[in-house]
Amino acid sequence: MAWKSKVDTILDDQAVTVTTFEPTKNMSSYLLALVVCDYANITSEDDTLIRIWARNKAIVDGHGDYALNKTGPILKFFEKYYSVSYPLSKSDQIALPDFYFGAMENWGLVTYRETNLLYDPVISSNANKERTATIIAHELAHMWFGNLVTLRWWNEVWLNEGFASYVSYLGADFAEPSWNVKDLIILKDVHRVFAVDALASSHPLSSKEEDIKKPEQITEQFDVVSYSKGASVLRMLSDFLTEPVFVQGLNTYLTNFAYQNTVAEDLWEHLQTAVNKTGVVLPSSVKAIMDRWVFQMGFPVVTVNTLTGQVSQEHFLLDPESIVERPSSPFNYEWIVPINWMKLGTKHSRIWLLGKTAFYSEMMTNGSEWVLVNLNVTGYYRVNYDTVNWERLLNQMNENHEVIPVINRAQIVDDAFNLARAKIVSVTLALRSTKYLIQEREYIPWESALNNLDYFYVMFTQTDVYKLLQDYLRKQVTPLFTHFKNITEDWSHVPVGHTDQYNQVNAIRVACSTGVDGCQSLTSGWYKQWMDKPDHNPIHPNLRSTVYCSAIAAGGTEEWDFGWKMFKNATIATEGDKLMTSLACTKNNMLLERYLGYTLNASMIRKQDATSVIVYIANNPDGQMLAWEFVRNNWKYMFTEYGVGSFNFASLISGITKTFSTDSQHQQLLKFQSDNSETGFGSATAALEQAIETTKANIRWVSENQREIKDWLSAETG
Repeated sequence: MAWKSKVDTILDDQAVTVTTFEPTKNMSSYLLALVVCDYANITSEDDTLIRIWARNKAIVDGHGDYALNKTGPILKFFEKYYSVSYPLSKSDQIALPDFYFGAMENWGLVTYRETNLLYDPVISSNANKERTATIIAHELAHMWFGNLVTLRWWNEVWLNEGFASYVSYLGADFAEPSWNVKDLIILKDVHRVFAVDALASSHPLSSKEEDIKKPEQITEQFDVVSYSKGASVLRMLSDFLTEPVFVQGLNTYLTNFAYQNTVAEDLWEHLQTAVNKTGVVLPSSVKAIMDRWVFQMGFPVVTVNTLTGQVSQEHFLLDPESIVERPSSPFNYEWIVPINWMKLGTKHSRIWLLGKTAFYSEMMTNGSEWVLVNLNVTGYYRVNYDTVNWERLLNQMNENHEVIPVINRAQIVDDAFNLARAKIVSVTLALRSTKYLIQEREYIPWESALNNLDYFYVMFTQTDVYKLLQDYLRKQVTPLFTHFKNITEDWSHVPVGHTDQYNQVNAIRVACSTGVDGCQSLTSGWYKQWMDKPDHNPIHPNLRSTVYCSAIAAGGTEEWDFGWKMFKNATIATEGDKLMTSLACTKNNMLLERYLGYTLNASMIRKQDATSVIVYIANNPDGQMLAWEFVRNNWKYMFTEYGVGSFNFASLISGITKTFSTDSQHQQLLKFQSDNSETGFGSATAALEQAIETTKANIRWVSENQREIKDWLSAETG
């Protein structure tokens, strides 16, 4: 709601200001926000009054300018996308120093954590800038989808959050067209949620209304499955309907149900009407197709045999020995699967896999032909091939990788590693998919490979495989490090491209951590220059997180204390976040224990950041066991102090336990579960079950693969 007038008057001999508001729209009560503050604002007004509110200094220093400049274009984009005018007379957005959630789509007064709304071009990185653009787009997408039309109950929160997550990439892409940000959904959502949705303890997108009654049950709905699987499945839906048909259905849905509540089936009906009007040919109704993706947990692995033309599907489980205890699927874990594909670089017409198995003669190959399925990963599934086709794809990657689309190069690596973990392909095939990286300069494939190799790192940190991994990755990353050194003229500037800037960070981070010549002296030298002149930071904002971490890891108490001092003195939230993360990189146990202790003192580490700091420390091989012991010793206090409904407890448990791969750690998890059953786990209940399941899978995986991995890496590194 917007204020209509402000009048200074006298009431009972006291000077007061009476504010009168416009009538409130018909809306859900959870979307209401009232803020009383002495903040400043900046304003722009076209068809809609737009204001960015923040602390006075932040506004004076121009930290709200980027948000103001992008809010108008993003609002106009969504007006055009939905073909529905923005429903309100104004759009206020406010940055709050202490805000538990990342952002909240309160109607007409969107609330943000400072790091997600404010941007300082002098201190903030391009990642900070992208985060601001995409989160603004996410929240503004809700002004229509979620606010103008609201789902009836929390069991379908996935549709609300998944939709906003998907179209946030479209809104950000409109605001920053040179970034090519739409491709990043593969890394940030699709691959991210695959890791969770491949567990036997995952859950369907939607559940029964009667199963979601308690506050903690509602809180649990706001997980990676709702946001990222929701986004991935809706992106797939938009692709096979085509974008014009998708938005046509959205328009009639929003128009018909304005200021009302709906269920997901209402959207399917409107999309079906659009399909019928436009003549799009589908193998079944929109509802029939989507029900299989919404009411079944997990996703399929589609296997293509290019020798016979057989295409089949199977429920993909990361641990093939895990038991799915959830009630049986109403569709027997079969999906209606849209398949976009190419043969030897030529795109072919979409086909549909409607049952367990089908035969498509056009997918058979001759000679050196290869088939690539799930072009640009528009489908929510993994892909496996016969051995011959795998070999031809890997040969193509090594000979001329650019024939394969960049997103699919990332997909090949990610699928290979995860299929290997599920014992569907050999672990050496997965490792071989990274050999071509010595020629790769694009960010998305490199990030995919590093994310997957990270699993090997966390599994083998305490073994002799660790050094072999370091040797191999040092060999692979050295040309990338040299490439960025050359194109930045010996690090004198950053690359122009948005994702090139990201990959420069990868090059320096991996080069320093694996010991590439000249890298550690580079980062430590930059940090030392800053220590000598604290008022002048010579490190480019893009590189600060990596440089801070590298220098603090290589340094001692002096470097850590300087980082802590600069963290406490930071006036820009994004800069504080970089230092807060990097302080966890030290290899000094005394400093790590001190830092853990600070998380219990709100004057040292804000409550909203405490669980993140603990996870950062757990991500450090030297801090893994320290963080786990700290959580076990302090669980009851933290759980009580931070609140039963805390969103962060799930990420705390999953973040700390992701490295667990021994029988001892499995027993510790079970004991932790038993010892704290009375206290409870709140929003971390499902995460703890997933951690127990994942640890058992990790134990088996290490036992079965350590020798083969060691032998392959030994051969590759000489």
